[in-house]
Amino acid sequence: MKWPLSKKMETSLLTCVIHKSEQITKYCEDHSDQLCCSKCVELNHRLCVQVTPLPQAAGGKSTNFKNLSVSTENTLSQLKQCQTYQEDRIKSLKVSYKEHERLIVDGLRVNIVSYLRECETSTVYPISEMREEIKYLLADFEKSTIKEKKEELNLKQAPLKVLRNSCIRLHYEMFHLHVAIPKVLGKELSFIASKKCLENIQQSDIFIKENFSNHVFTVNGQSVHNVSMPSDSYECRITAVCALPNGQVLVADRSNKKVKLLSQQYHVVSHLDVRDEPLDMCLITPTEVAVAVHDEVQFITVSQSQLAKSRKLKLQHECTGIAHNQGDLYICSGTALYKFTLSGKLVSWLYGDTSADLTVDKCAVSPTGDRLYITSWYKHKLLTLARDGTLLATFTDPALHWPAGLHVTPAGQVLLCGYSSDTVLQVDREGESKLATLATQKDGVWRPWSVCYSSTTSSIIVGQDRDDNILVFRVE
Repeated sequence: MKWPLSKKMETSLLTCVIHKSEQITKYCEDHSDQLCCSKCVELNHRLCVQVTPLPQAAGGKSTNFKNLSVSTENTLSQLKQCQTYQEDRIKSLKVSYKEHERLIVDGLRVNIVSYLRECETSTVYPISEMREEIKYLLADFEKSTIKEKKEELNLKQAPLKVLRNSCIRLHYEMFHLHVAIPKVLGKELSFIASKKCLENIQQSDIFIKENFSNHVFTVNGQSVHNVSMPSDSYECRITAVCALPNGQVLVADRSNKKVKLLSQQYHVVSHLDVRDEPLDMCLITPTEVAVAVHDEVQFITVSQSQLAKSRKLKLQHECTGIAHNQGDLYICSGTALYKFTLSGKLVSWLYGDTSADLTVDKCAVSPTGDRLYITSWYKHKLLTLARDGTLLATFTDPALHWPAGLHVTPAGQVLLCGYSSDTVLQVDREGESKLATLATQKDGVWRPWSVCYSSTTSSIIVGQDRDDNILVFRVE
């Protein structure tokens, strides 16, 4: 960052993005503030009225570089999140196909072994010849099956890799502009750099909006898993679900005052008793969660499939909902949303509504922290706030009655449960409209209280009230 601007970057800034052999000399306001070279003007801007020479355009306009830097950092962060999301999907497909291959081949082996045992009692064919023939068939089957599956896997991974590579390319281009802007000298070069940066931000925003945050999930399978334990006194009430990157899952059981660790097969492998009823939970690191327990936050770590309590944060109010993003802790009190540091220091009050109970019940944050989502229980609403707490949108729907579980995926998709409407919904990133009803009562959903997306397994996990089972929906 301290190195001066390189000659290569200076040349790159001055070069026209369309005609690589030409330098930028003009600026066209008629075409959305477009930088142009002489060829651009000749081919596309001859009829434009507001085409001005670059020195004149640069001299008459000023750029707020501080705001530009913040916007660039936000977009870079979003691109990185989208890249990670695609890489997780690629990895998940690979794991899924490997497991499918193994099951097919194992099944064939079992059938052949059974057939061989039958043949050993037969005197019609020489056993040695039959063994050799079956071994050949098995080897040929494994080879052809694996080849077919690899081809199928490559076909499904191809579009994901294209999107991932686009994220990498856009991130690369914008990062170098971001680094260059503070170093450029002279009004003309600063003007070009800022305009190119703004153009890249716009392109990236369009790319992200078209390919990620409002990508609608499609459910292609489901399973049911019992998460009760012999030591439980009551039916489970799963108020929160957290998916760990290694495929394990944590669930908060309000009835039995426990946090339970589930294996990749959703079996309970460990648990911890908590002081009071756990109301919500969020991921802090790949091996740590924060649990909302009425008026305190209990941190819990996961190590070698075992849970251990760590520090606590004592609050001056109730903690009905909790979310974490980039070192910030967002906590709902039931009627207000606060931002804290991870050490427990209050940063700011963001939003409040004291007109009823549980108007600020659960919360979630977009991957880049630019949008905050909160549920209003008795008002049957999802509210979307800006980073500073400004209300941006209000969402209501007949399929959303008593909104409970709320979750934002790594790609920015918003998932929401209707407790008494027995629904799992996907809402657009803006928090303005419903994109899909992913599951209803006919899919086994009854009083859904929590929801979480696992990018490791490409699954949506739903916890329910007064039900020992969690629902796992396989999605694409």
